[in-house]
Amino acid sequence: MAQPRSILILTGAGLSAESGLATFRDKGGIWSKVRIEDVATPEAFVRDPARVQAFYNTRRRDHASAKPNAAHLALAQLEDEFKGDVLVVTQNIDALHEAAGQRHLIHMHGELLKAWCLACDDRAAWNGDITPASVCPHCSATGRLRPDVVWFGEMPYHMDLIEEALAETDLFVSIGTSGNVYPAAGFVAAARAVGARTVELNLEPSEGARLFDEAIHGPATEVVPAFVRRFLV
Repeated sequence: MAQPRSILILTGAGLSAESGLATFRDKGGIWSKVRIEDVATPEAFVRDPARVQAFYNTRRRDHASAKPNAAHLALAQLEDEFKGDVLVVTQNIDALHEAAGQRHLIHMHGELLKAWCLACDDRAAWNGDITPASVCPHCSATGRLRPDVVWFGEMPYHMDLIEEALAETDLFVSIGTSGNVYPAAGFVAAARAVGARTVELNLEPSEGARLFDEAIHGPATEVVPAFVRRFLV
């Protein structure tokens, strides 16, 4: 593979699975146990905010013991040592990329460890539970906080920046994602349209595996560090 000047990396839940965080769409994943319509839509929040908050409170508590794994660390090393540009766009709402040292990072689906106030539109760091009694640290409104995550039916964050990066990248790498959630599932086609080389690193072939120039399948903690080493020799 020719050395690229710009690398755009899309990451999904498969990257954090070996850190102990449950995936969503795999067999036995979160969506096999909980209905999306009950906990991950704006309508669910209006209908039963307590249930939605409880779901994300559990996710937040699970996150407290999670640590970056070898795949997260390898991507941070790539950013530090690669002579070109590296941007990570993550579908994950965890903070494991940041904990590994990643700096050039876009959370397209929001961040679990932030709360969004619907009264004043402020977003603040939030590590504990969110309840109807929670008070916004910015405007002091009570009961108006929600997780700062993108629910089904809502527009992902920073799509303008992502589209600009896709238009300029030489190499697009998709890691640990099912390939069936849009708009992220369409990124590989956008990268191909501008002539970028495309690579999939995944435990098993994704829904869009045929669109990639190269596919490497196996545990993220094995295939990601090995792939990164190609660019750091």
